[in-house]
Amino acid sequence: MSSTTTKENIQPPQSVSMMESFIYWLKLGFISFGGPAGQISMMHQELVEKRRWISNQRFLHALNYTMVLPGPEAQQLATYIGWLMHGVWGGIMAGVLFVLPSLFILIGLTWVYLAYGNVPAIEGILYGIKPAVTAIVLFAAYRIGSKALPNNVLRAIALAAFLAIFVLKIPFPYIVLAAGIIGFVGSRFSPKYFKAGGHHSDANANYGTALIDDDTPAPDHAKFKWSRVFMFLAIGLFIWAASMLGLIMAYGWDGTLTKMGVFFTKAALVTFGGAYAVLPYVYQGGVEEYTWLTGTQMIDGLALGETTPGPLIMVVSFVGFVGAWTKEVFGPDMLPLAGAMGAAVAALFTFLPSFLFILVGGPAVEATRDDLKFTAPLTAITAAVVGVILNLAMFFALHVLWPQSEGLNFSGKFEWIAALIGIAAFIALVRFKVGVMTVIIASALLGLGYGYFFI
Repeated sequence: MSSTTTKENIQPPQSVSMMESFIYWLKLGFISFGGPAGQISMMHQELVEKRRWISNQRFLHALNYTMVLPGPEAQQLATYIGWLMHGVWGGIMAGVLFVLPSLFILIGLTWVYLAYGNVPAIEGILYGIKPAVTAIVLFAAYRIGSKALPNNVLRAIALAAFLAIFVLKIPFPYIVLAAGIIGFVGSRFSPKYFKAGGHHSDANANYGTALIDDDTPAPDHAKFKWSRVFMFLAIGLFIWAASMLGLIMAYGWDGTLTKMGVFFTKAALVTFGGAYAVLPYVYQGGVEEYTWLTGTQMIDGLALGETTPGPLIMVVSFVGFVGAWTKEVFGPDMLPLAGAMGAAVAALFTFLPSFLFILVGGPAVEATRDDLKFTAPLTAITAAVVGVILNLAMFFALHVLWPQSEGLNFSGKFEWIAALIGIAAFIALVRFKVGVMTVIIASALLGLGYGYFFI
């Protein structure tokens, strides 16, 4: 059956109530496993293909915008769609519900990890999960790249981004800027290479008439107005300043929680490319600069983050929990409470800018969705992000396979059992289409068996 016939035979969906939207976003908050790639794919399948709340083109345009922003692209995409459908409160509702379940779950898991992490069974489980996490990150690069790199020009941008960050150690913001310039210039001379592509399907795929279709005009709340820009900026800055002032008054400028507020604000503003790109920055600050946790704990935190629903960037809450616990911010007798407070602080200052990016920038994005000179830089930047994700996969592989190694010297014992688990996990994901959670559980069981006999 042709796509035209399909579209003619499908009735457009009815209007969606705020309660129906609330139920969907709450459900997604509990089932959104698989990291950014899996979560974006889940939203695409449900909202574009099944429910048809939003068209494929509008979904991909929003996705390209969130990919260029610093911070968690999946959570920002949920916020964007919620905002487009139901205004400010719809966006806030979608964004909060996307992260709240994972925050509480991760707080509980981190407490178990710190209280019982030295138990051999727990060590074995983590040993198996770590190479699986590495395979999942590599799979994310493969999956996004297979859809976002439809031509050799975009593939070259991705390769250049990987070499720039992995070999030359160029900061990612500069890579983003260069990719954006290439996309802008390229749209003038070879526009066919920089048209918005699909991450999860062809950009021209037709799933039937959508509630927010390709030609549906932007609602009033999505129209650009300077008064709204200043209002949202003022409210966001007030929330941030009030929170920081509270931490300064309670703990001083040198307090651990105050430093977390500043650090995670910077992480939210300067780390582009979503969760996979933010992790090296958080690793550098949390492990090397502030010594809130060790490098091994950081990888363990990512393993826990992969096993919980919600955005992968919630690993910042793990860092906050471990840091507040390690520094005993409430004293040695209140470590769990200190950890929960650290996790909450990390989450607040990480996600607050994400809401502002959508509420302030969303109207401008809606106004330019048909203008190639605006969409081409986003397409080029998305290609660069693929290279950055591949860099992160290499980063974790080195730490998992050569845990005693410093940099690229490949010193110390090679963990060949971990290598086999990682290879098997990657094959399962790519060749046999096994789900992320199934791979994690199977890897955990393999690690548990290995740990029982050898750890």
